[in-house]
Amino acid sequence: MVRELRGAGLDGVVAKSPDLRYRPGERVMVKVKHERTADCVVAGYRVHKSGQGIGSLLLGLYDDAGRLQHVGVSAAFSARRRQELLAELEPLRMETVEGHPWADWAREEAHAQGRMPGAPSRWTGVKDLSWVPLRPERVCEVAYDHMQSRRFRHTARFRRWRPDREPPQCTYDQLEEPVSYDLRQVLGSAPGP
Repeated sequence: MVRELRGAGLDGVVAKSPDLRYRPGERVMVKVKHERTADCVVAGYRVHKSGQGIGSLLLGLYDDAGRLQHVGVSAAFSARRRQELLAELEPLRMETVEGHPWADWAREEAHAQGRMPGAPSRWTGVKDLSWVPLRPERVCEVAYDHMQSRRFRHTARFRRWRPDREPPQCTYDQLEEPVSYDLRQVLGSAPGP
């Protein structure tokens, strides 16, 4: 049933044990969401707001024209993992954006084309969105809920490094597209007036 609900545009279902009654003020129900995974190129990072280690990895996928598109971020690392990531990615660090697939994003006029690393925050103009470019040679697997306008709708969850994958293999073609279902057929006809 989760597959049909996903295809009808829903994130998942809310479930509870059949022997439980409604309990006001208690959280006895669980939201069951479908998890998708994707292999993404790690093309940069942002420093954690504490200044200690990596706060988020900047993720990319190659489009049909071979351009690396920014699709979102992966974050929520422990303090220890933020430091480990910094050490792991140091050999890929670029001193400047020159030669990086996202080099044009350093120019202010490029920001009019859409959301990208370093663009002003759409929520607040004061949040620091500066980023550190990496040679796009490392691939990671992330989990995500769904895509919106060719980007991850929410922060993706880092799963693992993929040393067996090459960056050019990280394309939009790998992304799962849910089969479309009519919500009325999934849930049954709505009652009449």
